[in-house]
Amino acid sequence: MKHLPLNDQHTALGATFGIKGEWEIPSHYGRQESEYQAAHHTVGIADLSHRGTCLVTGEDRVKWLQSIISQDILPLQPGQGTLSTFMNHKGKILSYFRVYMRQEDLFLEDVGEVDDQTYQALRKFLLYGTKAKLSNGLNTWGIILVTGPQADSAIQQTLALAVKALENLQCLPFAFQNIEGFVVKTQETRSQDYEVFVPTDALVPLWELLLQTVQQENGSPLGSQTLEILRIEAGLPRLGIEINEHIVPPEANMEGKTFSLTKGCYPGQEVVARMDTYGAIKRRLVGLVIDSPDKVVPTRGSKIFSGTREVGWISSAIFSPLLGKPIALGFPLRDFTKPATPLEVETEGLKIPAIVSPLPFQKNS
Repeated sequence: MKHLPLNDQHTALGATFGIKGEWEIPSHYGRQESEYQAAHHTVGIADLSHRGTCLVTGEDRVKWLQSIISQDILPLQPGQGTLSTFMNHKGKILSYFRVYMRQEDLFLEDVGEVDDQTYQALRKFLLYGTKAKLSNGLNTWGIILVTGPQADSAIQQTLALAVKALENLQCLPFAFQNIEGFVVKTQETRSQDYEVFVPTDALVPLWELLLQTVQQENGSPLGSQTLEILRIEAGLPRLGIEINEHIVPPEANMEGKTFSLTKGCYPGQEVVARMDTYGAIKRRLVGLVIDSPDKVVPTRGSKIFSGTREVGWISSAIFSPLLGKPIALGFPLRDFTKPATPLEVETEGLKIPAIVSPLPFQKNS
């Protein structure tokens, strides 16, 4: 079992731990409702250091990565970022990540809690003689998420960085205790989200300083259970859950976000181009509001039905404090994806009514 560099700090905060892959990470800190309210109304802080990162260096770094991933990174300037996938020749997603263009390297971050999946997928395609080097940052870089309406203020107070005006996936470098890090505006919830990247040598003191600021703002540390609620309410797909080798990017609503139709050849390009041309998408990720009097939350993999016909499956589900009902993300066939379409979800031997909802979920859904 792997432990986070901040394991002692989480223990001191009263964390209850759970297992994500090979990692032991905080599930909650005793009062999950307080965590959720802090993320919505003040500010929350979370440790994402179990998330995979990797760095691409060398003079061919852009040329090499451009040739194999689905997004066009040539327009990126230092300080900018983009989402991308890496697919096999059938268009199935092997990895989903963010790419940050920096002065001396490309920094990649997995969008999900799946260890170092991107590094392991890409390293097999770095051919001998290519003037690029791929290194695994999982054990050398830490990630701290600061989220909520007061997130920008917390970072301003702690690091003297004006981050409020950052655009999505824009990077801002900083120095902390003579160590270089950077902050990125990302999307982990439906609120203001900033991820602070720092080498692990400075992770403990930076976490403690940020935590102190967050607590002064009546905020809270956030465990994985709260982050999962926020993610699903925001309708955000995750690597390893909604995004995996069984799904092609258009099915996960990634058009215009993670793949280019004009950059030229890359693994899976013909598949997504054909879907764009002929509209041949088979299924699509949607939100589902579950109408269960007993507030039953469907399990992952639960089947979706229209009448007696099985039309899809549930990928993620939680009880939503925002709606006061169970909600889910799922993949029904394309004919059953229109908002307000009535469906049923089979779980625990029962069929429970559900209705297709636009994403992100809204309180009046």
